Amino acid sequence: MAASGKHPILSSTPLQVLLYLNSWYFAVFILAEALMFVYKGFMLPYPPSNLILDVVLLLLYLGLETLRIFYGWKGNLCERSLAVAVSMLILVPCTVLAVYYLLLQTFVLRLEFILNTILLCFYGLEFLLEVISISSFSR
Repeated sequence: MAASGKHPILSSTPLQVLLYLNSWYFAVFILAEALMFVYKGFMLPYPPSNLILDVVLLLLYLGLETLRIFYGWKGNLCERSLAVAVSMLILVPCTVLAVYYLLLQTFVLRLEFILNTILLCFYGLEFLLEVISISSFSR
């Protein structure tokens, strides 16, 4: 029961732990991706226009992922279905960007493939837990 004893706590601990781990993982992902862009820019024949596009998309990805984690985090802790639903909506462009970095870049390094695959696994698990959380909050 909650501290006041009036209603049970409905927030999902597994979702909260996954969001916490994903926030740290994404920070490492962004840092690694930025370093790989520096490597690609110097060592590979990467067209400058494609490199600029990829860096701009990475910055957009950083903003979207930060918002997604924030809304998921606060929505889960405050037991708000709308905030968790917004987090799920932002998950769609984040997944598209992860697939872009996984498959559609000019050069995809093996490390990028591994990092993006792990990130997509996080997204799948978070999606399932967010659906379960929204259903429990809506009761």
